[in-house]
Amino acid sequence: MIYILNIETATKNCSVSLAKNGETVLCKEIAELGYSHAEKLHVFIEEILKETGVSIQDLKAISVSKGPGSYTGLRIGVSSAKGLCYALGIPLIAVDTLQILAKQVVIENGLIVPMIDARRMEVYSAVFDKRHSKIKGVQAEILTEKSYADSPETFYFIGDCQEKCQSVLKGNNFNFLSEIVYPSANEMSALSYEKFINNDFEDVAYFEPFYLKDFLIIK
Repeated sequence: MIYILNIETATKNCSVSLAKNGETVLCKEIAELGYSHAEKLHVFIEEILKETGVSIQDLKAISVSKGPGSYTGLRIGVSSAKGLCYALGIPLIAVDTLQILAKQVVIENGLIVPMIDARRMEVYSAVFDKRHSKIKGVQAEILTEKSYADSPETFYFIGDCQEKCQSVLKGNNFNFLSEIVYPSANEMSALSYEKFINNDFEDVAYFEPFYLKDFLIIK
């Protein structure tokens, strides 16, 4: 049995899941206007282990959402994951936050564009196909009426900035899935298990979240 604890704190959603062989056993999460990650994260971890009857010693790896996202949220999640890995002597797995968000979408055709709010009209985004394979890398982009307008593809936009997006993205081929707002540890289960099987681990001592800070524009 491969038990992996998944931690997602890149946005306002504080989310933790326990997965067995790539399937979510239990997920706990809460999204509040004020970030409650510092108060809720370890409570969720303790509750999940207690309710599932899985010992912390049974964990084979810790998986964490690596960003982009909230600086504070990412620091809390990564610090907790690294501490657990160090204490337990198990590997650290890092998963792309936007891929976690994209995994919530099931489509037959078109492209998935997960977005995380940055500032003003800026978002962190990437583009995934229907199989959740990334076809355009993570970037910090400023949305305008011209964004995505030169492509005939059908786009599905998700994330915590859809109201802002809809104010400028007006194409007939644009779809906004308002029910999908935050990345969740529930979608990390299959992603982290695949990385575990492929021995795709991070250096616990030196791993840092992916902030995209170099792309931020201050006016």
